Amino acid sequence: MAWRALRRVGPVLVPRCSRLSPPSLRVPAARRLATSSLVLSARKFTDKHEWITVENGIGTVGISNFAQEALGDVVYCSLPEIGTKLSKHDEFGALESVKAASELYSPLSGEVTEINAALADNPGLVNKSCYQDGWLIKMTVENPAELDELMNEDAYEKYIKSIED
Repeated sequence: MAWRALRRVGPVLVPRCSRLSPPSLRVPAARRLATSSLVLSARKFTDKHEWITVENGIGTVGISNFAQEALGDVVYCSLPEIGTKLSKHDEFGALESVKAASELYSPLSGEVTEINAALADNPGLVNKSCYQDGWLIKMTVENPAELDELMNEDAYEKYIKSIED
């Protein structure tokens, strides 16, 4: 039985033989948890509630959980064409919900390299998974120093609390 090939190490079951497990399971649990928080700390936010993560010079842009909750159920996404050049703070599209419409603003300067085509048929992904499947656009990062002007997750949480009071 497969369960016999596992042994308990603290609160975690691990394979008795590392050859039986895929490489992703050989990483200690504590290390996996640490990397997930690093992913979160790498996300930067604007005061208009867009977020961006950057990997290999390409930024992925979406809206924050606070923004999607304020909007309500998103029913339509208007996104730019691939190749559109954006400057920081440029309007690049809009989200429409049952409650309101909201413009989208570029967190950085760069060029749109991809749009989330899944949103055309399923705009509700913005609500269901705003930080994963509900991303809006991908773009080049023309000026990486602009990232330093954005808020990290902790600063953004403080910002949200300050505007809610």
